Amino acid sequence: MKINGLYAITPDLDDTALLTRQVEAALKGGAALLQYRNKTADYAKKREQATELMWLCDDYDVPFIINDHVLLCVELDADGVHLGGADGDIAAARRLLGAHKLLGVSCYNQLALAERAKAQGADYVAFGACFDSGTKPDAARASPDLFRAAKSLALPTVAIGGITADNAGEVIAAGADCVAVINALWSAADITAAAQTFSNLFKSKTGHHDFSQSIPV
Repeated sequence: MKINGLYAITPDLDDTALLTRQVEAALKGGAALLQYRNKTADYAKKREQATELMWLCDDYDVPFIINDHVLLCVELDADGVHLGGADGDIAAARRLLGAHKLLGVSCYNQLALAERAKAQGADYVAFGACFDSGTKPDAARASPDLFRAAKSLALPTVAIGGITADNAGEVIAAGADCVAVINALWSAADITAAAQTFSNLFKSKTGHHDFSQSIPV
């Protein structure tokens, strides 16, 4: 599985049909990974939406990641899980997921957290907020220098928080393998075009991480 490019994170939408249409528009534009994140839905709604989006991602051959819910990932046989700082034990999640699922971890602005996450079985780490974030306005700030320092991890890194088409190039140049986008993608008048714009920023970037040999698919 390649960890490189536009990492689309879903908005909180109760309308599953609308959510599916928006996600497909992003996939058509080249989104390389999709994370299903809904902080307001109950478990039944999350299961319904995750099932629909997983099938859609399968059609586009794009990894489908579930935010927070390890058991839902196991139940649906999704491609992986992303854990925040308060979303449970990383090593325990790895044991439940097995070796073949992707496990991502939010490490905010701390390289030490990323080092610990790697030791406990993380496949990639996310740093942020990189810029002012409407989703998490009080988030700690992660500088571009952090992505340069994180090269020592030999793990893919994801930049998140306030990412726009205008500033994404800054963190990509610093070494981020992915940019995770919410507002700048889903609020766009043309989601497919917005996704293409982000995806094109990676066209000239080399050295991305490919785990197709190390993670069975």
